[in-house]
Amino acid sequence: MKVSTILATKGNKLVTIAPEQPIHEAVALLDQYNIGALIVLDEAGTLAGILSERDIVRQLNKQDNLLPQPVKNVMTAKVITCLPQDDLMSVANVMTERRFRHMPVMEEGKLLGMISIGDVLKAQRDSYKGQIDTLETQILATE
Repeated sequence: MKVSTILATKGNKLVTIAPEQPIHEAVALLDQYNIGALIVLDEAGTLAGILSERDIVRQLNKQDNLLPQPVKNVMTAKVITCLPQDDLMSVANVMTERRFRHMPVMEEGKLLGMISIGDVLKAQRDSYKGQIDTLETQILATE
């Protein structure tokens, strides 16, 4: 199964924020959309970073006055991305080994969407369910 399978099901709606916006606005977006990470886009609309709940919480532990600060102070700037044609198991391995839960999907420098580890697990579960249903149908047909 490929990353494109998830995007076809999930869609490519992205919630983004600019690096200069305050972290309290990022927190509001995370809450409003019930998501765990935001894509950070620069003025040209290109990927500048990613900001996750985990990024914010880790800095809250270190700084008292974090919420008015700009997103760029907390975001992860070195973002690992994937391609639509990447295998889901490979992507899941990277996410697990590198200990992050959200990965932007890029192709030829264009941001296509973002997938989460939850999206990957759901796609794998659905695939297994389909295989089980097929095997059960085959077994019942031979009886």
